[in-house]
Amino acid sequence: MTKRNKIIYWIATVWLALGMLSTGIVQLIKMEEEVAMMTHLGYPLYLLTILGIWKILGVVAVLIPKFALLKEWAYAGFFFAMLGAIFSHLAVGDGAKELFGPALLLLLTAISWYFRPADRKMILVNQ
Repeated sequence: MTKRNKIIYWIATVWLALGMLSTGIVQLIKMEEEVAMMTHLGYPLYLLTILGIWKILGVVAVLIPKFALLKEWAYAGFFFAMLGAIFSHLAVGDGAKELFGPALLLLLTAISWYFRPADRKMILVNQ
């Protein structure tokens, strides 16, 4: 892995981890703005707890060394959660302001996944 790719990976991964951790905490503590947003989107409030826990666990999985399969699941979870958030905001007619956060986290997820080092990737063996 080149030094450039390693820098790209770590910048994207640190920002992704900070974004997911902060939104996960906000969801777990059921911050007033987050409750209002989930109500606006038409989702039950217990979903905040589920999303918050899984985001925090996903951050741990992405940051710890090894456990490549677990990392793949975490990246997939981040991808689908942010894609779901984007489509949810679009479905209720929200504008660019509400789409920015999930779109940025979706982009950081893709960049972090793409530039991850070889020791953080699944090794496929032909049988």
